[in-house]
Amino acid sequence: MVIIMTLREAEEEKEYIIQKINTDDEELNAFLFSLGCYSGETITVIAHRKGGCTVSIKDARYNIDKQLAEAIIV
Repeated sequence: MVIIMTLREAEEEKEYIIQKINTDDEELNAFLFSLGCYSGETITVIAHRKGGCTVSIKDARYNIDKQLAEAIIV
């Protein structure tokens, strides 16, 4: 069974596969792609923070805000 959720709902320290980036902003999509954040790539939530979360993509860590975390579907 496949469960679809946003990064805001994801468990910490568990690896997920990005299913979709739910945004119409092409500039944001290009930026995320440059970080390695695109459909089919693995992502791990390191920690949930008040304003968003810290994620690991391709052995790099990034802090993303709540709005962006809700746009990344895993």
